[in-house]
Amino acid sequence: MNTIFSIVSKVSFGLLLAGTIVSCNQGTKTQSEPSKNDSNAVSKESQGSTKDKIVYLNSDSLSEKYQYFKDIKSKLENKVKKAQADLQAKSAAFQREVADYQKNAATMSATDRQATEQKLARKQDELARLDQTASSSLAKDESEEFNNVYNKITEFLKKHASDNGYKLVLTYSKSNPTVLYADPSLEITNEVIKQLNEEYKSSNK
Repeated sequence: MNTIFSIVSKVSFGLLLAGTIVSCNQGTKTQSEPSKNDSNAVSKESQGSTKDKIVYLNSDSLSEKYQYFKDIKSKLENKVKKAQADLQAKSAAFQREVADYQKNAATMSATDRQATEQKLARKQDELARLDQTASSSLAKDESEEFNNVYNKITEFLKKHASDNGYKLVLTYSKSNPTVLYADPSLEITNEVIKQLNEEYKSSNK
């Protein structure tokens, strides 16, 4: 019964954002992409120079600094911990019943042994069903919550790209290094995180 324990740990924000491309104008220019130089400082001058160009986001930084994503991740982790604690308590109680049966089986009648074994088998099946149900529920919650985060970011990027004249917004992460190099002046991670957090903070007032 360890299915439930791996739910949140499998979430990869980089994969959620990987391949996100926001097209805001017609036509595209080819451009090299993100370097290991994780420079997030984008001045007004560099912002101006990135107009009508491809820009990129560091999804690792986005997942670490976007408060909405952090809150969702914490919420899901708490749900997993609660489900774990509940299942572990039920499992411990079941193990105690098994131990008691093993201790007393020799002195029990054949009828009592059979009845007890059937009861324990039903409880074991019930625990397996509870584990599967909890895992399915958490997986559903995870999918819905991170889909909301994804939609929030992509909707923001559509407007942000349109406002700034960006034709493409790409993303990369260390775990998904599809982009090998880009001029640091094309990175817009900091400005996007700042505005997303301001928007999230404002929506929670």
